[in-house]
Amino acid sequence: MEDGVLKDRVKQMIVECARLKIPAAELGDEVVLFGPEGLGLDSIDLLELVVGLERTFGVTIQDGETGRRVLRTVNSIVQSVKESGKV
Repeated sequence: MEDGVLKDRVKQMIVECARLKIPAAELGDEVVLFGPEGLGLDSIDLLELVVGLERTFGVTIQDGETGRRVLRTVNSIVQSVKESGKV
């Protein structure tokens, strides 16, 4: 899968899972997803993203450390999906 297509799919998954009120195309590649300095997603959104990542791309988050690394930004999710070899 091309990087641009993968990035678009990741953004769409984030918007749907977190029920964001912005179009996926407006989601920045490096915007921090959790915490006050970024989108401000919370623990419910985290669970939704973990499930969405597994359903959409077959990527499983095994622990909190991995989750913090993978679910930081759009680019970190894209990188993890690519590294998984499932796309």
